[in-house]
Amino acid sequence: MFVQGPVPGFRLLLVIVLSAVLIVADARFDQLTPVRSAIGTGMAPIHWLGNAPSELSGWVASLFTSKEDLQAENEELRARLLILERRALKYAALASENNELRQLMNSSEVLDDRVIVGEVVAVSPDPFSHEIVINKGRRDGVEVGQAILDANGLMGQVQQTSSFTSRVLLVSDSSHAVPVEVVRNGLRAILLGNGDINTLELVHVPDTADIREGDLLVSSGLGGRFPKGYPVAEVDRIVKEPGEPFVKIEATPLAELNKSRLLLVVFSPEQEATDEAGDTAAGTGVDTAEQGEVR
Repeated sequence: MFVQGPVPGFRLLLVIVLSAVLIVADARFDQLTPVRSAIGTGMAPIHWLGNAPSELSGWVASLFTSKEDLQAENEELRARLLILERRALKYAALASENNELRQLMNSSEVLDDRVIVGEVVAVSPDPFSHEIVINKGRRDGVEVGQAILDANGLMGQVQQTSSFTSRVLLVSDSSHAVPVEVVRNGLRAILLGNGDINTLELVHVPDTADIREGDLLVSSGLGGRFPKGYPVAEVDRIVKEPGEPFVKIEATPLAELNKSRLLLVVFSPEQEATDEAGDTAAGTGVDTAEQGEVR
C-alpha cells in the first residue's frame, strides 16, 4: 500500500518557520547560548584530532634535527634572551616609575594585566567571518569579551566560550570595532575591521586632525572592553577628499592575524577581583587560571 508523504513545499515551509523561530529566540531572548556552549564543548576533541597530524609531524621532524641546526637555534635563542632581558630591565624601571606616579595620584589601577597562554586549534572556514578557536575555555576562567593578544599586538576578543575552548573574533572582522588613540598626541578614534586581514579603517577623523602615516594606534581603554595601552595598528595611508569633513585612513594591524599560533588571554583587574572574591568565599584561595599564567 502506497502512502504519500508530506508535500515538499510544506516541509520547506516548516523548515523556514523553525529557522525563524530559532533566530528570534537567539537574537531576542538569548536562549541558544547553552546549546552553542554544549556544541563547542563537544567539538573540542575534533579540534584536537585536527591538530594531531601537524603535532605528530613536528615531533617526528624534531627527532631528525641535526646537531648543527640545534646549535644554531641555541645561539639564536641566547641572542633573543639577551635582548629580552635588556627590555625587561627597561620595562621594570618604567613600571616602577609608573606605579610611583599612580600612588601619587591615589590610583589603585595596576600597570600590568594578568594573562594566560592559549593556542589556536581551529580557524573559521567562512571567508566572511574572521574567527579562530583557542584551547582555553570556562575551566580556565575565560569569559566573553576578554581581549586576545599575540606577541605584536591586539588580535581580537572572546566571542563565545565552552568548557575547553573559546571562539575569538579578530579585529579584522567587519563587525569588530576598537576604541584607539594615537600615541604621539592622544587623538582618539574608532578602528573598524573591513573583512580584509591586512587592513583596518580609522573612522570619524576630521580632516583637520593631526594624524600622520606611521602613527602608532593603541587601545584607549574607553568602553571598558579592551585594556588601555595595547598596540593595535599603524597608520598606513591617509586620503583627504575635497569637500569631505572626514579623512579616509587605512591602518595595518600589528598582530599577525593569520599566522600567530600562541596567544595571550588578558584578564582585567575587575575579573581578578571577582575571581579572588569567589575563591575567598569558597575557602579555596586557588586561582582558576594558575596553569600557564604569565605576568
